[in-house]
Amino acid sequence: MTILDFGARKKEGRKISMVTCYDSTFAKIIDGTDIDTILIGDSCSMVMHGEQTTIPATIEWMAEHTRSVRNGTGKFILADMPFLSTRRGIEHATECAGKLLQAGANAVKIEGVFGQEDVLRHLVMSGIPVMAHLGLTPQFYQAFGGHKMQGKTEEAAAKIKEEALLAQEIGCFSVLMECIPQAVASDITSSLSVATIGIGAGCGCDGQVLVLQDMLGMSGFKPKFVKQYMDGLSLMRGALNSYAAEVACGNFPSAEFISK
Repeated sequence: MTILDFGARKKEGRKISMVTCYDSTFAKIIDGTDIDTILIGDSCSMVMHGEQTTIPATIEWMAEHTRSVRNGTGKFILADMPFLSTRRGIEHATECAGKLLQAGANAVKIEGVFGQEDVLRHLVMSGIPVMAHLGLTPQFYQAFGGHKMQGKTEEAAAKIKEEALLAQEIGCFSVLMECIPQAVASDITSSLSVATIGIGAGCGCDGQVLVLQDMLGMSGFKPKFVKQYMDGLSLMRGALNSYAAEVACGNFPSAEFISK
């Protein structure tokens, strides 16, 4: 995919599939699948580094994970701008976005529009494709009082829609909506000419994204909106236990696995 394909797929009514990825091993696996695009999310802070939130993610982390994923795939890559990277002014935001594109990203994702319109506009005008992330924006979880569904009241829904329209006016090529009511996400999707990607926002969006380790049943984390497509924890633990048992009883390595 390219930037233009997002809009084209929306017009054609063809849904866009996206998953997160943080390393070259999984990137190589995804590269051989029908998945359309990859997100290097700041969720790497939790999934890969064991932190409790996305807040600890740094631009250095994001650039290294982006480079690792790019080394494993030729697919379209979107990379998250980490906490406060767009709130320190245009110069700092441009430097951070530049690092992500130099590491191999095709575009960046930024949480929120209000209060940083000038930053988003500058990045777009500088040739850096931007996806706006609205609704439950994890970097704002402290202000939200936790990870809670957004847009549940008419006023809150109208604010998200206003922000989405502003993102489109600024020049964002797509909008990601997280944990908002399906009716709100569907209304916003039909109001925009740019593609929308949903996570916990129902089936009315132009595409969907899930955290890879969640959908593969590897993380033990299962919110309502996540469908697990395999029981990764059981499969991997079973394989590791089989290996440990064979080592313990001396069955591994057997003759076929011994160099001569």
